[in-house]
Amino acid sequence: MAEFLDIQRAGPVARVYLNRPDVRNAFNSQVIAELAATFAALAAEPDLRVVVLGAHGKAFCAGADLNWMRAMADYDWEQNRQDAQALADMLWAIEQCPVPVIGRVQGDCYAGGVGLASVCDVLVAADTVHFCLSEAKLGLLPATISPYVLRALGTQASRRYFVTAERFSAAEAHRLGLVHELCAPEQLDERVDALVATIAANGPQAVRASKRLVKDFGGQPITAALREDSACRIADVRSSAEGKDGVSSFLQKRPPAWT
Repeated sequence: MAEFLDIQRAGPVARVYLNRPDVRNAFNSQVIAELAATFAALAAEPDLRVVVLGAHGKAFCAGADLNWMRAMADYDWEQNRQDAQALADMLWAIEQCPVPVIGRVQGDCYAGGVGLASVCDVLVAADTVHFCLSEAKLGLLPATISPYVLRALGTQASRRYFVTAERFSAAEAHRLGLVHELCAPEQLDERVDALVATIAANGPQAVRASKRLVKDFGGQPITAALREDSACRIADVRSSAEGKDGVSSFLQKRPPAWT
């Protein structure tokens, strides 16, 4: 049972909340291990349709816990590598979740917290939130989160914020593409719930296949092999029971079986 996570289930929807509000939901080794284990378990659930990743308290995630950082100050190189590898593996576990992960950012999001936000498929943030890639202020760098932040924030913006460690607003994060949707803090749950309902109303296997499609095809050259792969994927879906029922239900003006 997770000590620092609040995990809620309602049918095919899972909600995972960081639950260390007294330390602004900062990471330590246990939080990282719990997140990795939770998402590995969720990934194995065939009936899961969507996950919400959020946090309790005023901050979404402040990055590394101070006590954890004090302990790391005495680590040798190999201990530091192992520690960083655990964070990299946790982010990968969330990245590999086969269903969409909706990020619910209710408060400030710093350092490793930006990495968490960046592995979400859809990110909704309160318009009062600030983001910060603060590692350089401490003489560090955002190495383990960088593959996901570069993709979500963009290379040009990352060139600035990695080296300046400036705070930037939710509005700027939205303009740069990191955040998909902004809303007032009191509207955050309404907007997240609307997205959950929208995704859950779609074909479950089609949603999973669509998420894989973006991951597999994003940034790839449009080669003959890729074009062939795309044709095979739609043929697979069209010939599946879900695909056939989805088209039939649309033509017959009836709800599809998965609803």
